[in-house]
Amino acid sequence: MEKDKLNSLLRQVEKPARYTGGELNIAVKDPEKARVRFAFGFPDLYEIGMSYMGLQILYHILNKTDDIYCERVFSPAPDMAELMRKEDVPLFTLETKTALKDMDVVGFTLQYEMSFTGILDMLDLGGITLFAEERGEDEPLVIAGGPCAYNPEPLADFIDVFLIGDGEESLPDFLLKYACARENGMTKAEFLRSVAADTGVYVPVFYEPEYNEDGTIKSYRKLYENAPDKVERCLIDDIENVDFPTDLIIPFIETVHDRAVVETFRGCTRGCRFCQAGMIYRPVRERKPETIRELAEKQIMSTGHEELSLLSLSTSDYSRFEELATGLMKECMEKNVSLSLPSLRLDSFSFNVLNEIQKYKKSGLTFAPEAGTQRLRDVINKGITEEDIYGAVRQAIELGWRQIKLYFMIGLPTETDEDMDGIAEIASNIVRLHRESGRGGRFNVTVSVSNFVPKAHTPFQWESQDTAAEFRRKHDYLRTRLKMKNVTFNYHDDEVSRCEAIFARGDRRCGKLLYEAFKEGCRLDGWAEHFDPEKWAKAAEKAGIDTDFYTCRKRSADEVLPWDIIDCSVLRSYLEKEREKAYGEETTRDCRYGCTGCGINRRTKCAMGGIYE
Repeated sequence: MEKDKLNSLLRQVEKPARYTGGELNIAVKDPEKARVRFAFGFPDLYEIGMSYMGLQILYHILNKTDDIYCERVFSPAPDMAELMRKEDVPLFTLETKTALKDMDVVGFTLQYEMSFTGILDMLDLGGITLFAEERGEDEPLVIAGGPCAYNPEPLADFIDVFLIGDGEESLPDFLLKYACARENGMTKAEFLRSVAADTGVYVPVFYEPEYNEDGTIKSYRKLYENAPDKVERCLIDDIENVDFPTDLIIPFIETVHDRAVVETFRGCTRGCRFCQAGMIYRPVRERKPETIRELAEKQIMSTGHEELSLLSLSTSDYSRFEELATGLMKECMEKNVSLSLPSLRLDSFSFNVLNEIQKYKKSGLTFAPEAGTQRLRDVINKGITEEDIYGAVRQAIELGWRQIKLYFMIGLPTETDEDMDGIAEIASNIVRLHRESGRGGRFNVTVSVSNFVPKAHTPFQWESQDTAAEFRRKHDYLRTRLKMKNVTFNYHDDEVSRCEAIFARGDRRCGKLLYEAFKEGCRLDGWAEHFDPEKWAKAAEKAGIDTDFYTCRKRSADEVLPWDIIDCSVLRSYLEKEREKAYGEETTRDCRYGCTGCGINRRTKCAMGGIYE
């Protein structure tokens, strides 16, 4: 891209550093010497994408391979996108300012369903044909991965290949195979046939869904005999020796998470029935404390970050948490670096740790009861009691915390108004506990409510979602019940949650809705200021999509689900059993204390302190 033309655009937009590249620790290579050039696409703004640790990990691993040049590309903000279209400037990579259409492979990470329109927008801006079946041999191969790829069907019309599961090994292997295929003169179709049976590779064009008269899926018909009946996710058995970056890219502008980050372990043992991550990232795989400390020290030295955060689904579930936290606290204090420990189990040791790292300034303390009554917490298998909640709050108040944040979810299966009354009761009781403590001063409880979105590969994948009207009623009900001193109430937009649910459990026909939404101008739909429900409603009408069919319809236990083509390594029979237990208000133990039979041991032996069966 011409430097003068780019500079002209940058002078006219907000935050031009989103598009300049050239940050500290980027990969600088000769593009001509790379056998395959890969554009890592994050379908949201730069400051969101650069906060995603998965991008840093894969960027680092890919660029350590001489034959691969991984470059970055993000969704441009509306001001930049408008100028690019007006000036006929194609979307380009940050490293070399190469138009997307001139790259060999373009890959998108699928972190959130409401970013899907961003994928179409980026392809279009990059000069790439949107529909995979119309894409030419001279255009890039378009691939995707990430948690939303566990239901790939809504994007099947636009993506050539989905890579399912851990990507640290599968992505570089896939790219090098593509390089060899092109060097040997293979067509795209020939290449896709050559990798169709590889673990974690889903090629949508090799499958055709057939539908029943009621619109449900009858079956999947294979169009290529060597394609697998089910695509098994890629799974790295041991992350201890998986390469992890210490020389992170340092953005020129402030990002959402501007800090050093080290992944302590992958997976979760708790089994919350609404949580997709807790199912698709099984089993738990840990790094040693000494490895974590070494990675943290190197990251801080190479980046100059003044904050260190530990990455996992539940930080204090790490098997040697006390040892790790104590060691990191000491090292961070010596280096004048703040330590952030998200997702803590709020027991006595965790509070002592929090008290140490926040001695001089107490930030807000976050609890996630998820449901207002013990009955509903048992339904979702949350694994905490009222005694846990109030005991933790009492400790927090005694140690000087003045801001308590509570996260709940509404619309959960079997929920009643009594469960919502429980949310208000918890908030009221916490305010009372502070008053009874006699500590005085300002005190605030923030109640944040999200809307339940059923997710694929969870025990609640068959459940219905509340209608928009019912979500609004519940928001109004809670707003009335939470009108009390020292309590703040926040809630998520019901239309966004409904739209998210369509793509979370949608089938291939939802691609029509996505395309019509893109044509209507839907962009950056995860941002409240950009989401336009009227445009989405118009798109659904044009696509002939009955949104209720995908949202508030309960699936039957024997229904063929769009994502059944993907094997996440957790047995469907286990999910069915967990659903039955939910309706019986029966809990399942944390699998640290004994295997619960989810099926992951078919793939790899769970190992966490030798306590697994």
